[in-house]
Amino acid sequence: MSTPYDDEIEALLARYEQQRHDAVDCHRRMREVSVTVTAPKRALTVTVGPQGELTNVDFPTGAYRTMAPKELAALLMKTVATAREQALESVAEVLAGVFPGGLDVAGLHAGRAGVEDLLPERPPMPAFVKDALNGGGALS
Repeated sequence: MSTPYDDEIEALLARYEQQRHDAVDCHRRMREVSVTVTAPKRALTVTVGPQGELTNVDFPTGAYRTMAPKELAALLMKTVATAREQALESVAEVLAGVFPGGLDVAGLHAGRAGVEDLLPERPPMPAFVKDALNGGGALS
């Protein structure tokens, strides 16, 4: 049984599916963020992932050998902090304009929420719309 709203409902579902696809793609790009920062005088290089987790530390030169342990530790901490800040900025760029306002970007970024939590496969809808869709076969 068809209703006068079938075309509108189909257009809404198509729009929702596109938005969900875009969000899944954005989430994939966000997970791929990796930032590498080299300290002054190339004493060390650090790499962090999208959540700021340290994934690599390298000492490209022997410059670290002349540093006191506390100096090296401070340089490591500063370099990691810089890399984490840049990673967060990169993730924010990926998210910009993709998700609706009110999104818990921090929760998404920290892994506490996933795209499935934000955009379920079946969108929430009033009962009369569900009835129309089930009667029209759009979600059958």
